[in-house]
Amino acid sequence: MKLSPRDASAYFRKPDPDATGLLIFGADTMRVALRRQEVIAALIGPEGESEMRLTRMNGAELRKDSALLSDAMRAQSFFPGPRVAFVEEATDGLAPVIGAALSEWQKGDAQIIVTAGQLTAKSALRKVFEGHRTAFCVGLYDEPPSSEEIKQLLAQAGLTSVSEEADSALVSLSRSLDPGDFRQTIEKLGLYMHGSAESVSAQDIVACAPQSAEAELDTLLGIVANGKADEIADVLRRLYAQGTQPVALCIGTLRHFRALHTAASDPGGPGSGIGRLRPPVFGPRRDAMIGQARLWGRDRLETAVSLLIDTDLQLRSTSNAPAQALVERALIRLAMMGRNAAR
Repeated sequence: MKLSPRDASAYFRKPDPDATGLLIFGADTMRVALRRQEVIAALIGPEGESEMRLTRMNGAELRKDSALLSDAMRAQSFFPGPRVAFVEEATDGLAPVIGAALSEWQKGDAQIIVTAGQLTAKSALRKVFEGHRTAFCVGLYDEPPSSEEIKQLLAQAGLTSVSEEADSALVSLSRSLDPGDFRQTIEKLGLYMHGSAESVSAQDIVACAPQSAEAELDTLLGIVANGKADEIADVLRRLYAQGTQPVALCIGTLRHFRALHTAASDPGGPGSGIGRLRPPVFGPRRDAMIGQARLWGRDRLETAVSLLIDTDLQLRSTSNAPAQALVERALIRLAMMGRNAAR
């Protein structure tokens, strides 16, 4: 039986305890793993694995010994309660073995949970589950979580009050992070807000969101964009001492100035343009970038981007020019441009 994405979300939270089994498939292994963890926990509870009510096997093991699944399905635990026989990394080649186990399944047997990668519509494994009356099949596709799913994650983290700005920030963040990172961010946010009676704000999300490469370069980029050429050398020395490579600095700076150019070129103004950036920019960094885009203007930013592209090409060429010196010269030239823009 095939479950629609809308029905699947509710089923993962509250699976049918009398079902024969469930197939979860999709190209995103993290997304599949998170849903598999959720449904198994809902079936056997938090102590199910420690009470030996969960039997795991992978596709390779089952190919070598086709009796593993039927044995796990019928095996009894020392502890009472529902049981699960879990097969991961299954392929179409296992369709006959899994299909036979589903047909032999009887009430009281362990429920069969199977995960797989991307499967086509003609997949033999999909047909086994889709054609079974008491087994279910769910395909997970590369789509950001819905508002309902985000609310569910917030509730699980104990977060019931979220400001409108923070809600919008979370939606944007969910579209730039993979499912596992987004879930970890929500969990971190729950710990961060523990004991607070305040609503979650956009600033709270900034404090908990994973830091991007641009954020790590913020100090240097702020110095360059604001025309403080005399401070560049000290910051570069600290960055190089931490292992940052000249090419990485150039790429990070180029990405930043391209983002500023995008913002400055938007018909709605820099504030509107910043809102279109992916990954999204929040909090003080967002305000700083809007100010920099306004200060420089589109024409200066076009010149800055061209300068950085030329520097990047030099760094990747066969030139013997010292890479660190090339980057420092480019940053100083940019800072001088920024100083002129501020006048």
